[in-house]
Amino acid sequence: MRSSRIQNPLLFLALSAVSLGANAHTGAPSHAHNSFFDGLMHPLFGMDHLAAMVAVGLWSALAARRAGPELLWGPAGFAAMLLAGAAVGLQGVAMPAVEPMIAASLLATGLLVVSRLRVPGIVAALGVGVFAVFHGAAHGYELAGSHSAWQTLAGMLAATVLLHCAGLAAGWALRQRHVWVARLAGAGVAAFGGVLLMARMA
Repeated sequence: MRSSRIQNPLLFLALSAVSLGANAHTGAPSHAHNSFFDGLMHPLFGMDHLAAMVAVGLWSALAARRAGPELLWGPAGFAAMLLAGAAVGLQGVAMPAVEPMIAASLLATGLLVVSRLRVPGIVAALGVGVFAVFHGAAHGYELAGSHSAWQTLAGMLAATVLLHCAGLAAGWALRQRHVWVARLAGAGVAAFGGVLLMARMA
């Protein structure tokens, strides 16, 4: 029983950190986003978004002193600011440096997982929230003019929450005796972000 509890988060983390060579925004093309289901699936197939959202949950679980509301500051801040960024993008506003900032979010959140840096809840929410604005803006701009934009964004938000929860569960399961596995996944996310950032800045 104990070994299966350990293997499940290990498998999840291994799959989450797999594609260090993938390009940013590898999800479905924007013209395919026309329903809640499309929005739900997009972050699951865009490795940049998936890795960032899982890493936020991992970090929140690893850095928390105890179970409770403290676990939710980072995920809640990310989800709220993702929605705010999406609202800006839906107005047709193209924010500068979106792709480099998405790559930087992977580098930053990966390093947070590795370090288990503990900060006050509001700082955690605002810190990851800054990056989430750019994730949301990228989605919103892709959907500008779509008749079902908010329906699609609702699916994306639902996927974001699910990925945060997956990261929280994996991080909580590994925070005591197998924290090195979570840190290894964090290092993979940071490396992925670093490679993408150098490519975007070139």
